[in-house]
Amino acid sequence: MNTTTTVHPVDEKLPPGRVSALGLQHVLVMYAGAIAVPLIVGRALKLTPEQVALLISADLFACGIVTLIQSLGMTRWFGIKLPVMMGVTFAAVGPMVAMANAQLGAGMTGPDAARGIFGAIMAAGIISILIAPVVSRLLRFFPPVVTGTIILVIGVSLMRIGI
Repeated sequence: MNTTTTVHPVDEKLPPGRVSALGLQHVLVMYAGAIAVPLIVGRALKLTPEQVALLISADLFACGIVTLIQSLGMTRWFGIKLPVMMGVTFAAVGPMVAMANAQLGAGMTGPDAARGIFGAIMAAGIISILIAPVVSRLLRFFPPVVTGTIILVIGVSLMRIGI
């Protein structure tokens, strides 16, 4: 009796060299985003170099905590239990820079403007958690061509800010 088992490419175990190269690539991409976003936002807020360094440290700490939550899973609803590294999204850079410019234009200092931005981010996070079950049911209406186009538009619109 000839029994051959085929392994799905997703479940395939890669050789150590390839796993190491892919892991390093993943870390470098996450780390570059985790550094670039605080640098851009810190510059928009006109923060001192020490404040920007603190912002980068806080960002890396938060990325580490979220990576642990996602990788290990906390409850049935939090954490995907997959080996992923969480980074910072560039999608929010445009709105954060616009908020910084508006608040600085209104006479606020950099740290005060940063508090306003971070408060808005926390409120948005809570709202996102609350509406996630509804949005998950709508994902079938967004095929890869739609999500890919949205990601492309976000990237192109942020090129000006990143440069």
